[in-house]
Amino acid sequence: MTERRRHKQQVRKAFDSAADSYDRAAAVQREVCHRLATLAATTPPSGSVSRILDAGCGTGFGLDLIARAQPDAHIVALDFAPAMLARVRQNSSASTISPLCADLEALPLAAGSLDAAWSSLALQWCDPALSLAQIAHALRPGGVAWIATLGPATLWELREAFARVDEASHVIRFHPPAHWIAAAEKAGLTAVASDLEPAYALAPDLRGLLRDIKAIGAHSVGEQRRRKPLGRAAWRTLEAAYETHRRPDGQLPATYDLILLALRKQESDHD
Repeated sequence: MTERRRHKQQVRKAFDSAADSYDRAAAVQREVCHRLATLAATTPPSGSVSRILDAGCGTGFGLDLIARAQPDAHIVALDFAPAMLARVRQNSSASTISPLCADLEALPLAAGSLDAAWSSLALQWCDPALSLAQIAHALRPGGVAWIATLGPATLWELREAFARVDEASHVIRFHPPAHWIAAAEKAGLTAVASDLEPAYALAPDLRGLLRDIKAIGAHSVGEQRRRKPLGRAAWRTLEAAYETHRRPDGQLPATYDLILLALRKQESDHD
């Protein structure tokens, strides 16, 4: 099995397992959807909008935001995890939705079949060049992709604290904004707007933060090897290191290095 295929299986398994707990812990994910909706409102596609892709829809929170902004559009709700898709119908009140279980790096969509694409906190698990090329292929000329993904400073507090415990890679590193923009340009997409303001998960203690990360399925993606549970001494070291980040309001933060992009397909593209 190739490393890429192993990674894909790991992603699917992690988010299938998290489907039942995702909505209870996804406060940051909901905030990001609202931020992405604000960006989308200021960067509409040219012409009418009849078909939109939600690429990596998860349990479907973003679908109502998309439907509210584009009430006449049909939405393709795509996710790689079948258990996530199974929750879409019960979570969304939008009526014109077609669930689709597929890979963001191999979209089963015809060229130029989309007026817009929305993707909130899904593409960070993908190869930027592959996934953006697929989205660009499916967009019509003048169509827009609204992307929320994560940068390399995501969960930096956790990475710094774990460095006091061992040398293992406990936190996956994501691509910086310049990498995403370069991949977009190569795919024929031009960045017309961006926002790099971070988002924060908050909890009263470290156990609460880690519990929420586990509940949304992101805890095991990108691990290089199976690790034994932390012993008591290591846990105390981890807690003490993380405690230095406690905010004046008493909460412990976990930073999400958020990258918001509006990418327009060139009008002259005859893909």
